[in-house]
Amino acid sequence: MNKTIDLGIEGMTCAACVARVEKVLARVPGVSTAQVNLATHRARVTATPQVAFETLVTAVTKAGYGAVPVAQMRDESLPLWRVLVAAGLSLPLVAPMAFGHAAMLPGWAQALIAAPVQLWLGAPFFVAGWKSLRGGGSMDTLVALGTAAAFLLSLALMLAAWPGEAHALYFEASAVVITLVLLGRWLEQRARGRAASAIAALAALRPEVAVVLRDGVETSVQVAALAVGDVVVVRPGERIAVDGVVLEGAGSVDESLLTGEALPVAKSPGGKLTGGAINGEARLLVRTTAVGAESVLSRMVRLVEDAQAGKAPVQRLADRVSAVFVPVVAGIALVTFAGWLLAGAGSSDALVNAVSVLVIACPCALGLATPTAIMVGTGVAARRGILIRDAGALEIAHKVNVVVFDKTGTLTEGHPVVVATHKLGDADVLGLAACLQAGSEHPLARAVLALRPGALPAEGVRSLPGRGVEGRVDGARVLLGSAVLMAEAGVEIAALQSEAAALAADGRTMAYLAADGVLLGLIGFGDTVKPAASEAIAKLQAMGVRTVLLSGDTKAAAEAVGRLVGITDVRAEVLPADKAAVVAALRAGGDVVAMVGDGVNDAPALAAADIGFAMGTGTDVAMQAAGVTLMRGDPRLVADAIDLSRKTWRTLWRGLFWAMGYNVLGIPVAAMGWLDPMIAGAAMAFSSVSVVLNALWLRQCD
Repeated sequence: MNKTIDLGIEGMTCAACVARVEKVLARVPGVSTAQVNLATHRARVTATPQVAFETLVTAVTKAGYGAVPVAQMRDESLPLWRVLVAAGLSLPLVAPMAFGHAAMLPGWAQALIAAPVQLWLGAPFFVAGWKSLRGGGSMDTLVALGTAAAFLLSLALMLAAWPGEAHALYFEASAVVITLVLLGRWLEQRARGRAASAIAALAALRPEVAVVLRDGVETSVQVAALAVGDVVVVRPGERIAVDGVVLEGAGSVDESLLTGEALPVAKSPGGKLTGGAINGEARLLVRTTAVGAESVLSRMVRLVEDAQAGKAPVQRLADRVSAVFVPVVAGIALVTFAGWLLAGAGSSDALVNAVSVLVIACPCALGLATPTAIMVGTGVAARRGILIRDAGALEIAHKVNVVVFDKTGTLTEGHPVVVATHKLGDADVLGLAACLQAGSEHPLARAVLALRPGALPAEGVRSLPGRGVEGRVDGARVLLGSAVLMAEAGVEIAALQSEAAALAADGRTMAYLAADGVLLGLIGFGDTVKPAASEAIAKLQAMGVRTVLLSGDTKAAAEAVGRLVGITDVRAEVLPADKAAVVAALRAGGDVVAMVGDGVNDAPALAAADIGFAMGTGTDVAMQAAGVTLMRGDPRLVADAIDLSRKTWRTLWRGLFWAMGYNVLGIPVAAMGWLDPMIAGAAMAFSSVSVVLNALWLRQCD
């Protein structure tokens, strides 16, 4: 059994760095996969149990980067003051552009001003660029080479003309390029921080302290010290610290940040609570059912982290390009320098054009386009109650053209209720039925008792398996059950034949009621359709997605639900073992199929689909088999998830287009000598920022 190891990677600046770290990790014996994310600066490695964390750290270190446990990741953010100091020193160097030749400083003054920018503020580029050289270079290598060439050329020209003044110096180019790269990196890290806000928002929902009730005394303890079975006191307005069940108290709970549901949810004794939700107006006593890593909130955070740490298949395109990018760009810069020399240009002009090529070609944007879009997309989804397991699921979801819905618990509420009552004469049909069912845990009994709570139990109650129940109420022998039971007892049911036929046509379950051999009435049971089900189907169909209803129920019951929600393709009486075969057949026909379910018997079908959607109100087995978990039982979230996936994918490709467009257009322009190094630096910095801002546009979907 392979294990998963997460590492924090230090010193990465571009897509070339990502490709290099992945390559060295993948070469470690025992490692099967290695995925590195530039936006989160994390690596996820799948390896055999024999692979030690220290071995992976050594491999990354040899490649010129740092590796630490995720919990020990240091803040590598660029302080704003470095950007401001670089800008302040660069302004006198670019003053002649605004105020003319009279504002130009002597060469020695330019050198003194540019030196701190180049040698102090720009030092990290040289350190990181040197470390990455053994693997083929990185963005820092290009910046270091370009700015060093401009600075050294200017220094040489100045010294050659000493004590006079050289006519063409490029100190401003080296200083401004470093300043712009620093500014771009600062803006980029701010934007990345906003992109990563989803996990921070979820993690912030966890209270650190809870009030526990022990031996009748309320005591404040650290949440980490709580155990399953502890009774926690939740006061009005407090955030709930643990997953649990209400023992005492009744009120409303705000679960919006967990499920996306705006309306408060009513809770009473026996109701389930999720840690992170906000208690309303009542004092609640809660028995803890899950703590720590097993809580719903922790699992949500873990799922979002997994999705953001993963790599979408489309990212492989960017990785293949970036793996050879830096060496190719260095080669183009050399060809540019040589070409201009052969064309008769001076060495200084040739070098400036080569510097422009090095600066404009930075592959930062290429490495950020995909992971930032995925970070923002999965974060927006999480805030709406949609948990996406990995980037692959996000990529598949936008292609879905067929959604298969399980019926029970997905489009319907999942438990029977009384939908019709017919009586003969003035008999209290529900009251008598409740007396027979008092104390029973049968689903149909609960449906009756929900309408008539507190009924006095009948005498001599006896269950008749497969047929119904009998007992004595006020001395009369009362029967509740099927037509077969009525026939056995000699009860004539023809008087309610038309009503029974109507219920049967809608797929309802029926129970006749009789007393002392006389028919008194008929009760119809059914699983009610969720209020939002028809809206969910209409939205999917408007998006061009075909819908299929799959059920093990009778044809009449399944078709009745299909009519109510607007699904015409209904597959009924399908055994649990055959659901996966139906999904596989749809896929074999060329469709990209999503399966939506909530039960254990849906797990095979969820796994067989291109992507599975599990209702968070369902079983853990279903959630484990699905690529997407919907935190509340609202089928409209299926359409929301597909729509968000489509928007994320459009955003991702738009980012890749911008990133590649900068390089494809910028490199030839720079090589032709039409791009000053300062303009190239500004364009390179803007490319990274624009790609991240493009991804942040997705937050408008929240």
